[in-house]
Amino acid sequence: MPSLAATDGPATGLSAAMARRGWHYGWIVAAVTFLTMLVTAGAVGAPGVLIGPLQREFGWATADISSALAVRLLLFGLMGPFAAAFMNRFGVRRVASVALILIATGILGSFAMTQLWHLVLLWGVVVGFGTGLTAMVLGATVATRWFSARRGLVLGLLTASSATGQLVFLPLLASLTEQLGWRSALVFVLVMLVLAALVVLVLMRDRPADVGLAPYGGDAIVPAPAQQGGMGAMLMSPLLALREASRTHTFWVLFGTFFVCGASTNGLVQTHFISLCSDFGMAAVTAAGVLAMIGIFDFAGTVGSGWLSDRYDSRWLLFWYYGLRGLSLLYLPFTEFSFYGLSLFAVFYGLDWIATVPPTVKIAADRFGDKSNLVFGWIFAGHQLGAAFAAYGAGFSRTVYESYLPAFFIAGALCLFAAAFSVTLRGTAMPARAARVAA
Repeated sequence: MPSLAATDGPATGLSAAMARRGWHYGWIVAAVTFLTMLVTAGAVGAPGVLIGPLQREFGWATADISSALAVRLLLFGLMGPFAAAFMNRFGVRRVASVALILIATGILGSFAMTQLWHLVLLWGVVVGFGTGLTAMVLGATVATRWFSARRGLVLGLLTASSATGQLVFLPLLASLTEQLGWRSALVFVLVMLVLAALVVLVLMRDRPADVGLAPYGGDAIVPAPAQQGGMGAMLMSPLLALREASRTHTFWVLFGTFFVCGASTNGLVQTHFISLCSDFGMAAVTAAGVLAMIGIFDFAGTVGSGWLSDRYDSRWLLFWYYGLRGLSLLYLPFTEFSFYGLSLFAVFYGLDWIATVPPTVKIAADRFGDKSNLVFGWIFAGHQLGAAFAAYGAGFSRTVYESYLPAFFIAGALCLFAAAFSVTLRGTAMPARAARVAA
């Protein structure tokens, strides 16, 4: 399906006006992508404040609610490899618009849910598919198509937006839930999704050629490549990439360590941290504030990680990131959930929240070349499998043992194992100048 013509809508006029002032329209596309990933990430993180209210209103057990959230995280990851194929064929604008509409539909339907299967269908399946279409592959696609220069900076910012959005929205959602109920909190998320969809439709374009431009830092306009094969070939391309990558040691180390990454972030802390703090007498709004603090440090940590991954061996970066994250999770139960203890946890854990992404992407690019985006989609699927495992496992621990702490101890130990396995990779280092040329 061809891209929208360069003459439609206000994008072309805005691009021409920016060009007269020496500005590139790619920055507008990056800003729209940042907003899209921020809002959808907020929708991904919203269930973290809903577990308690849903228990009180419907009487559902924590393990039952966690099962629906695990389905959402699972689909969020498994859609990654195919989202890249959809964007290549149908365009970023169409895929992002459909994703935002799907998420909004799932949230709107949840206003009337009364049964547990409604939660599984709406928040598990519908929202899971929608958020999967706007996973990290969206940021990677935009950064690659629109930027020849400063691509690493743009990718770092977009990656940080995805993780930070999951945390920054939580204090507001927790406050709305406490004062007006969980449905009012979801109304806010719904409004943000609709606004983001309108911005995408008006301002997003698939490629610089759609507005008559070369990529930022490039010299020539790059036309959209001709589509090869039909729908069957498009759907098979991620599977063929998986078959080839699965024969390598590098893939399984990255897949396994990213499994631990998802288990120790999205599935555990993002989903259950507020409920954990509630068990120790902390108000939901205060706990959400700690998560927002984690999000602030995550933004700095992820952008800094992108800078470091161009200059140092990514294996050792992963070793330190996973090691420090594991130690911070093991330390959390001993904070006594005081302001000082949780502040220390927020700093060290926040800096590592998603700092693992830039070195993981770099290792995948070094090892798998032009198929690295599809391979990274499968590695990201491992991330979300880990998230689903922890989302359900922590809920199971809380229901059966009446405590979340076993889940946090297990996650901390897994991070230490991931740190050790990271250094078993071979041939992943690249000199700084060569990394810049490859980018």
